[in-house]
Formats: sequence, C-alpha cells, structure tokens
Amino acid sequence: MAEDTRYAALTVDELEAELEKRELPKSGTKNELITRLEDDDTAQGGTAPEDEAPAADDSTATDAEDSDGSADDPEPDAPKPSRRERRRGAAETTTSVRRDRDSEARPAPRAADGSVAVRAQAKYVRIAPRKARLVMDHVRGKNVGDARALLKHTPRAAAGDISKLLESAVANAENNFELDPDELKIARAFVDEGPTIKRFRPRALGRATPIKKRTSHMTITLTTTTKDGR
Repeated sequence: MAEDTRYAALTVDELEAELEKRELPKSGTKNELITRLEDDDTAQGGTAPEDEAPAADDSTATDAEDSDGSADDPEPDAPKPSRRERRRGAAETTTSVRRDRDSEARPAPRAADGSVAVRAQAKYVRIAPRKARLVMDHVRGKNVGDARALLKHTPRAAAGDISKLLESAVANAENNFELDPDELKIARAFVDEGPTIKRFRPRALGRATPIKKRTSHMTITLTTTTKDGR
C-alpha cells in the first residue's frame, strides 16, 4: 500500500510541497497525497527529459562541424545592441545633425529700413517703470562699450537689470548671428509698464493703506554701426 513507499517517511507538509512543485492538487489525507505522487511517478516513467538530445544527433553534429572546419576556431557572435542602446544612438545622431545645422550662421533679423535688429527683452522686472526709464534714456543710441561703462558707474538700482539685459542682447547677436560685439550699438531702448502687485499695510485706527509694487517690461534692440551689417 501507500505506507510501504518511499513517500511514507515524509510529512504532510513535505508531501504538499512536492505536489505544489509538480503543480498537482494538494488536498486530502496523507495516503491520498502519497497515492497521487505515485500515480504521477508512474505517468512520468519512461519519458525522456526534453532538454536531453539523442547521443547519435550530437555525434552527427560534431562530425559535420569537423568536416566543415568551422568548429575548430569558432568566431564569437558580436553582441547585439539593446533596445535602449539603439535609441540612444539614434538620439546622438539626431543631436549631431542639429548641431551642424545650428553651427551655420543664420541671417540676422532686419528692421523695416533694412538695418540689423537683434532684440532682447526682460519682463516682469520688479522695479517701477519711471525709475527704469531714467537709466534707459542714458544708454539709448550708445555703443555697447560705452553703455557698459555707463551702466557700471550709474548709482541706481535699475542699472543692474538693464546691464543684464544688454549682455543678453549682445550674446544673442554674437552666438546666433555671429555679429561682432564691438560693432554693435543700441538702436532702441524702452521700458513698458507691467502688472502692478497690490498689497496693504495696516495703519492707525484699523485702517489699511494700499501699497502698489510696480513692474516693468524692458526691451533693448541692437544694430550694427555699418550700413550692411557685415
């Protein structure tokens, strides 16, 4: 009977683990579990594992490789690039093409009269337009070198913001359109009023005094000192 087999020495938990490994139902008494394992052993008996190949086939394949001479010095297969590497390579190729395209000098934008007009704009600057216009009026029409020196020695808070805007315009002209910074001058420079931030301050007798924090939109347009812009 089932008690005389090699499964009789196993516990119920071990029998259930063995049945679970074979993907068989593990419910019932111990004798039923042993009987189920014995039936599975009988059903599996006489069948060769799938991963084992006949010996005759191995010898035939070996003789065929020896006759061709390719098995003596096999060449290792080159590793195939992964999907991520293929994507990365495509991205690098696209980037290089874009760099080559951007490296070519683009024609500088022109104004209505045909002169070069490279613009830079700073929006929502936290300074009143009236105070910024006092400094902007001084640099309008000046060369870039003179405007830099003037802004450096101007004791006003707006001078720092206008200086950053001027450097941005010069960088646009130099990097995007390959213009010489020494041949640039400020053609247009103006300040527009931005949105006003409204705050309130408490005062005496429960009153509130409004505070208006004004902002500015600054614009600088550069042009070349020569007529053709070259």
